[in-house]
Amino acid sequence: MKAAIRPDGVGCRIASAADFSNWIAERSAAELTEPFTFVVGTDGVLRLAPRRCEHVACAGGDMVLSAGEIGFVREADRWTVSEISNQSTGYCPDIGSWPEIARALDDVGLERPSGFTHEVVFRRCPDCHEHNIVREDDFVCVFCGSDLPKTWNMDPIT
Repeated sequence: MKAAIRPDGVGCRIASAADFSNWIAERSAAELTEPFTFVVGTDGVLRLAPRRCEHVACAGGDMVLSAGEIGFVREADRWTVSEISNQSTGYCPDIGSWPEIARALDDVGLERPSGFTHEVVFRRCPDCHEHNIVREDDFVCVFCGSDLPKTWNMDPIT
């Protein structure tokens, strides 16, 4: 997987308030109207990239603790997180990954909501092994009609 990642596709490492200030200052007004791609690496550090960047590319092909989309708004002379989701079909993170992104945002000093503002529930079908997004608590595979597990099961098949 890493061999397919271009070096310029890797997200920007945001380990401090200064890192975030420098990164956000380089964003255009048009970019700021959309959410950005984020990942939290296994080192616990936030990485940010333009929205159209794949999460796997943002992470440099590495495993992550959390991933999704994040939006920022300027309020009272500081940046805050306005929206955040675990929407990443590359990693399919569980909604239980919230503490990892919360910790990374706290480390950078960004105000944030108390949880994902939009939660996406991912499940792998035990029968056909396809990835599914569960909508309206309908835990049925859209590909084969099998029941999906109630607990997150997106780890790689062994």
